[in-house]
Amino acid sequence: MQKPIKRGNSWRITVRHNGQRYNATRDTEQECIKWAKLKLIELQNEDAKSSQKRVHLTYQELFEKYYADVGSKMRGFKYISQQLKSFEKYWGRLARESIHDISPQKITKWRNDRLKEVSPGTVQRQMCLYSSVFTYAVRELFLIDKNPFSMVQKPQKPAPRSRLISDDEIDDILLGLGYSHGMRPVLPSHFVGWAFIFAMETAMRRGEIIGIKWENIYDDHIHLPMTKNGTARDVPLSKKARELIALVPKNGNKLLPHNDNSFRLLWERNLHRVGLNGLVHFHDTRHVAITRLVNKQKLPVEILAKVTGHKTINTLINTYYNPKPSDIAKMLDA
Repeated sequence: MQKPIKRGNSWRITVRHNGQRYNATRDTEQECIKWAKLKLIELQNEDAKSSQKRVHLTYQELFEKYYADVGSKMRGFKYISQQLKSFEKYWGRLARESIHDISPQKITKWRNDRLKEVSPGTVQRQMCLYSSVFTYAVRELFLIDKNPFSMVQKPQKPAPRSRLISDDEIDDILLGLGYSHGMRPVLPSHFVGWAFIFAMETAMRRGEIIGIKWENIYDDHIHLPMTKNGTARDVPLSKKARELIALVPKNGNKLLPHNDNSFRLLWERNLHRVGLNGLVHFHDTRHVAITRLVNKQKLPVEILAKVTGHKTINTLINTYYNPKPSDIAKMLDA
């Protein structure tokens, strides 16, 4: 592999393998080097298939190839990219070991050590991703015969949250953000407070609200071209939701002047400030909204699923609808 050569505003690199030359042009030197590494892996893999020889990729090299071929094209590519950037931090020396040496015993030790640092839910999600990487090596690259993760027990998935945000907590959060009901948002923190109220009215997810464009807002609904489930969804707007939208000034093509990171930082810093960090999650607004839609609007579950975008009714009922026993008792007496 030659060093990248700069030509004009771009970089060019050449890879030689078995007497053949392979060239590529990229915008940066680093992109050239990354392409060359992946190309060599691909060529070596093809040699291995024909000669039945083992290709000794490191665990990290396998993950990089998985991301380039598969992960970067998935809806959850941001999470996969973040895991790749921190991969050596998470795995230490195992990141540089050959994939043929990654055994169930080593994975089990890693899992147990990781559980001392983060929640079971985090470890469970990471193991699902890393297992997919090795499944790719088995079924697509034919580099190994078995997925070592398939022989390791994942941590039990934590029970879904069923906590509703209290009225006092809502007031504290809004006060910390300097926002109040009916107020026209101006400051960045105001838009977070506005989104907090809007989420409890519409049952929309944080990412969905942040991604709303003005062109997708209609008189009685918001069209979401892509959602977490991989499909489009139309979110009906109540009178209060329409009044909330009317408060937002039109600046740019997006409803809110935030990206995921800027919104998250303001939200988390405010929770620390008002003493609710670890107690309230923004996603709890979805529980609040769904419970209100049943208790106040009396929406039947099949209509409610259309509003929230749930494909599985059981998830909607058992995870997000959180009535108090007193609420159910009132329904029985009604």
